[in-house]
Amino acid sequence: MNELTNAELITRIRDIWEASRQQAVRSVNSAHVCANWLIGKQIVEAEQGGEQRAEYGKALIVSLSKELTDEYGSGFSVSALKYMRLFFLTYPLLLTKSHALRDQLDQSNNSEWKAGLLHLNLSWTHYRTLLKVDRQEARDFYEIETLRNGWSARQLERQVASLLFDRLLKSRDKEGMLALANQGLQPVRPLDVIKDPYVLEFLNLPDVPQWHESQLEQALLAQLQDFLLELGNGFAFVGRQIRLTLDGDHFYPDMVFYHVKLKCYVVIDLKLGKLNHADLGQMQLYVNYYEREIASSDDNPTIGLILCSEKNDAVVRYVLGEHNQQIFASRYQLYLPTEAQLQAELQREFNQLMLLGETS
Repeated sequence: MNELTNAELITRIRDIWEASRQQAVRSVNSAHVCANWLIGKQIVEAEQGGEQRAEYGKALIVSLSKELTDEYGSGFSVSALKYMRLFFLTYPLLLTKSHALRDQLDQSNNSEWKAGLLHLNLSWTHYRTLLKVDRQEARDFYEIETLRNGWSARQLERQVASLLFDRLLKSRDKEGMLALANQGLQPVRPLDVIKDPYVLEFLNLPDVPQWHESQLEQALLAQLQDFLLELGNGFAFVGRQIRLTLDGDHFYPDMVFYHVKLKCYVVIDLKLGKLNHADLGQMQLYVNYYEREIASSDDNPTIGLILCSEKNDAVVRYVLGEHNQQIFASRYQLYLPTEAQLQAELQREFNQLMLLGETS
């Protein structure tokens, strides 16, 4: 056995200690989750065994909150107990077997896990956010994607608030919606990774027309981690303003990414004003150039994405054709809309698509 240097020994000890600490944190978090679920279960069962009146349930929680707070301090407010009750009602199968808690925790990361069951990597803060999602199919999607992408509780909250599930649903039929809910996002075609609109509230920029495109680009680069979160899993940043030269003329697409799951380049251009046919033609040039000069034989067709503040869907269809699968135009918003606003916008665009289908 080779002798270790002090530095190598320290590194190994540090790795062991950090891994142990992370495992301990996950176990404590999951024990907290389990305890809250079990408390919620007790409250629900007490309500069912008591008087069948809403006033009884309210009085019960208030009484429990006072006694538990007197004994244990914070953590048992009326609001907290209501969340625990709702937790059990929303996730009735979270703890599926009557094993000891330790056994339950050991089983929570196995291959049989599915949305709705306990998982070590979901904290109580994660579940508090998930409880705000009313539809089960959307809640299952966020649960799966949180684990797949390692979203923090803050990142999950942001994705829920921006209605990620609904924005991804726009290009899917009923079968696609069920797949999204049961399996999370499984990109197999360019359309699967495109959203509309893109929400860029993390830039903290005023929604005014005086901004220049280069300023928007610089702001996105400064907040690249948040932008990658909004783009979605699989995007890897390649570069900005990468020069393309054609017979002495130079062109500079704003940003270039590579999608590691779709195995293709993604060229992004930013437009502050309304999208026009010239913008689409320029993106067609970028895509053609990457197809012929940059992409290898192993790469799939290049995707072009124009992010604009306003667009005319009819112009996009007439310029690109009905069967375009490579170039997309999506709007961006510089603020996080309310759920009602975003739902109304998504419904409006859905109705337009339905109308188009009836007239075609």
